[in-house]
This record gives sequence, structure tokens and C-alpha cells, in this order.
Amino acid sequence: QVQLVESGGGLVQAGGSLRLSCVASGRTSSTYAMGWFRQAPGKERELVTAIAWSSGSTTYAESVKGRFTIARDNAKNTVYLQMNSLKPEDTAVYYCGHMSRAKYGYDSWGQGTQVTVSS
Repeated sequence: QVQLVESGGGLVQAGGSLRLSCVASGRTSSTYAMGWFRQAPGKERELVTAIAWSSGSTTYAESVKGRFTIARDNAKNTVYLQMNSLKPEDTAVYYCGHMSRAKYGYDSWGQGTQVTVSS
């Protein structure tokens, strides 16, 4: 089992920036990938971005390409989400997800951190 703790959320004006962090502990030796998801009120949880732990290969949702950047620190078992040029529609609870094996999908989740972007 892997435990995830997110931090870094908050309130920011449109056009501003925030940096989220997610620290993994427990059975982190089996990490295949980690990702950031978000869920806005009344909407389903969506994948924002993900990173393969070994290769560093990344994927982004179209809505955040060019504005958000995911990065990892393997030694610290930490994944980061740098969010720039934030928009009100980025307002959501952001969750960190952990994937041990690709065929099993994301198997551990953080508690979430609120990001609110004011117009």
C-alpha cells in the first residue's frame, strides 16, 4: 500500500501560479506512474497530467497543455504540479494518484487539496 499526501493548494487570482506537491510513502518501490487529477463541483474526476516514474514520459489534458507542468523527484518519492496562467475553470479539488502496475490503473489516492482561482 502507498500513502499519498498533497500540499500547496490555495486561493489565487486568475493569471497566477501555484505549485502542488505530493509525497508518497510505503511501497513506493513498485511505482509505475503518478498523476494529478481534479474534480470540480458537479463534475467527474478528470486526469490532468501523469508521469511515468521510470522514463519521465508525460501526458497532459488538452485544457492544461502549455500552462501546467508535472515533474518528479524519484529520490524524494515526490511529484509536483506547477500550474501557471491559472483560470477560474481550473478551480477544483486536486488529487494525487499512484499507479503500481499499468494493468491495474491508479490504486492509491491522496486526500486532495483545494485550488480556487478567482476572476
